Amino acid sequence: MEPGRQSVFSTFGTEAASLASLTWWMVAGAVVIFVWVAMLMVLAMRAREGALTHAQGMKLVLWAGGVIPTIVLLTLLVVTLPQMRPLRAGPADLRIAVQGEQFWWRVQYRPNGAAAVVDANEVRVPVGRRVVFQLTAGDVLHSFWVPGLAGKMDMVPGRTNTLVVEATRAGRFRGQCAEFCGLSHALMAFDVIAMEPAAFDRWLATREGAAAPGGGRGAQAFASFGCTACHAIGGGGDAAPRWSAIGPDLRHIGARTTLGAGVMPMTRANLVRFIREAPGVKPGARMPAYPHMSVADAGAIAAYLETLK
Repeated sequence: MEPGRQSVFSTFGTEAASLASLTWWMVAGAVVIFVWVAMLMVLAMRAREGALTHAQGMKLVLWAGGVIPTIVLLTLLVVTLPQMRPLRAGPADLRIAVQGEQFWWRVQYRPNGAAAVVDANEVRVPVGRRVVFQLTAGDVLHSFWVPGLAGKMDMVPGRTNTLVVEATRAGRFRGQCAEFCGLSHALMAFDVIAMEPAAFDRWLATREGAAAPGGGRGAQAFASFGCTACHAIGGGGDAAPRWSAIGPDLRHIGARTTLGAGVMPMTRANLVRFIREAPGVKPGARMPAYPHMSVADAGAIAAYLETLK
């Protein structure tokens, strides 16, 4: 993974920048206090007996143990308190609902006045605009964390937590589940793509329509092996978003750069492997293995899925 994709020191969000600044101020304050205490310890160990009178000792305790630490801590409070103020959302801000699953991410864009757009394992946000993440979980506790964008937020079944963010620069970054959620917790990542506002609007407009229904051997194999029982694909009679589908929505899977929630690059060979042996790639995943599926059939399904962009 290239440097900066998942780092609290490489920020691309307003809240993450505030957290980074807060951290550096706290570190600076801790260093000042540590150095001051260390100096006092050295002076105390090297001083000859009776070097200080009782009155001088009491003054030293007052200044070194009370006044100076109070000044340092008060300075930290005054400087850092404004940075702890959360971003406020407006009624016109874009809502993105994200639901944690074992072990992937269900994503739904909810633009005002437009139809919802369903996706999975990838989140796109416009630079310079506030976005409201509506976070929940479908099974167990998860945690939504994009280090460069904002702090962690728990995802709790039956509860919706809100996280307001604002991206400050474009780029591709990485998020991760930060709450142990099962065998493949460490394999539950996602891409965050910050885009210039005009580019984001164009992208969202292309996603509002259903994906081409496709056909041929791959589509037939996809249906015959029962894949449609868990996965929705836009087009035909399934044009409406299915938020309740068991598995990720695949209507635009061919446009994603990773497979299996960030586990591997999106390639034909990786698709074939994941289709036939998902539990081997992601232990504990709910998608069953298909050892009886031939490599040819899996290849046909993979080729079909690559066309869904």
